[in-house]
Amino acid sequence: MEKRKIAVIGDPSSVMIFKAIGLDVFYEERKNQIEKRIHSLAGQGYAVIYITEKAAVLAQEAIELYATATFPAIIPIPSSEGVLGIGMKKLKSNVEKAVGADILFKEG
Repeated sequence: MEKRKIAVIGDPSSVMIFKAIGLDVFYEERKNQIEKRIHSLAGQGYAVIYITEKAAVLAQEAIELYATATFPAIIPIPSSEGVLGIGMKKLKSNVEKAVGADILFKEG
């Protein structure tokens, strides 16, 4: 069975810790660099790409290209600057599509 790779993209202060647990880390902060890196990693067969929310905002178009693909799963994570809420919005949207209703954040 082929071992799938996991990558992390973002600014150094946010993602360097992931090197300690053996993930492939890529320091990218500019839109064109982030987009190129996403396409490159997808072409190399990465199964999961964690990307800081800050970087995800810059590379929304590239991320959308892989939204319906089996691989790579592109998952926004908070940066060292804090949470923007992008990952949670995406999760909420995906649950609503799958279930047909907002079951995560329903009040009442």
